[in-house]
Amino acid sequence: MTSRVKAFLEGGPEDLPARIVPITPPGIEIRIPFKGGYEHFKVTPRHEETPEGRLPVYEWISRTETPDA
Repeated sequence: MTSRVKAFLEGGPEDLPARIVPITPPGIEIRIPFKGGYEHFKVTPRHEETPEGRLPVYEWISRTETPDA
């Protein structure tokens, strides 16, 4: 049985489509594609109780833009 690891995202743009996201494999930093760039989140020592269980909290740290193609 395979279970997907998920994280709770804190901070960043208010209009992110999801605050609970799968992470594979879990690491120190994740980036989420959003509106022509990436939102960067870093793991914290905290956890959040969510409808999907107790999840690690990743806090927003920065945004990078994707160059125009």
